[in-house]
Amino acid sequence: MGRVGAAGAKNRRGPHPPVSLQRVENRESLADGARWVARASVYVVVGGIALITITTVASVLGPMLAIDVATPAMAAWWTVFTAVAVQGIPFLLLGTVVSAAIGAFVPERVFSRVLPRRPALAVPVAGAAGVVLPGCECASVPVADSLMRRGVTPAAALAFLLSAPAINPVVLVATSIAFPGNPAMVGARLVASLATAVVMGWLWVRFGKEEWLPRRRTGGKRGSPRGWRGFRDGLQHDFLHAGGFLVLGAAAAATFNILVPRSVLDVFTGSPWMSVLLLAVLAVVLCVCSEADAFVAASLTGFSPTARLAFMVVGPMVDLKLFALQAGTFGRAFAVRFSSVTWVVAVASSVLTGWWLL
Repeated sequence: MGRVGAAGAKNRRGPHPPVSLQRVENRESLADGARWVARASVYVVVGGIALITITTVASVLGPMLAIDVATPAMAAWWTVFTAVAVQGIPFLLLGTVVSAAIGAFVPERVFSRVLPRRPALAVPVAGAAGVVLPGCECASVPVADSLMRRGVTPAAALAFLLSAPAINPVVLVATSIAFPGNPAMVGARLVASLATAVVMGWLWVRFGKEEWLPRRRTGGKRGSPRGWRGFRDGLQHDFLHAGGFLVLGAAAAATFNILVPRSVLDVFTGSPWMSVLLLAVLAVVLCVCSEADAFVAASLTGFSPTARLAFMVVGPMVDLKLFALQAGTFGRAFAVRFSSVTWVVAVASSVLTGWWLL
């Protein structure tokens, strides 16, 4: 009996390290985590400040240099290009931070618990959840991409992608300031934008195919690092990847602003239907940030309220820089299909909502 007790005590002591060694290991892991936090914070803060500083200086010096070496048209192009880029970069940084945090820290089971299992019910929940992210379309694309990688159904992730830049509190407050004494415009924007996001999600449930998305987007991201290391790697990859397409979209928007004369725009203001279509197209090519597009729409006094509503509903969901971001993230074939149908649904939703509320 004594031998058995001694052997059992030896076995209990053998596999486990001393308590002091465990404490040392815990302290080392905490120290490693603190170092990763410090490095990630430095990357985000310093990198973001550097990018904003570079683009701001370029926006000031670029037009002056263009006037000296070329023409006023080039100066105007540079001004529009840098304006779109400066507006988008902070929110792109916000979106990539959220995306990296979701991929590194949020377990897949969280989304399965929050969202209903049936995709048709998960779509309106995800669309309404877009109110929690105060960012523009630059932020919604990497977040939606990360949600798909974490196992969220594409229909729900796409509904969130469309609703997040259109119905968040910052956008609604900006709309109320741009249209003082006109709460109907704020309500119309909320209703039309949310309806468009939900309808697009349901259309994906009914007609969407997984092969339209890259294969690596339809499931969880296996084998990727977790914790702060995964956060750093995801932030670096997503920001650099999406930033290039943001620059491409900004260049396309600036080119359109320079090439199309203003006299062509004045031809369409006399017809209510043509004005709706014109502003819906302008929203695609002007690439105005969702936090600022209400002030642009309010300045277009020659157009009907429904046309200006269409400008505010279409812009955060379909524009050139968003198309470029979607093409780079989900593939060009997906971006063509999704953006085209979204534009049609957004215009129809704007017309119906404007007829009802405005």
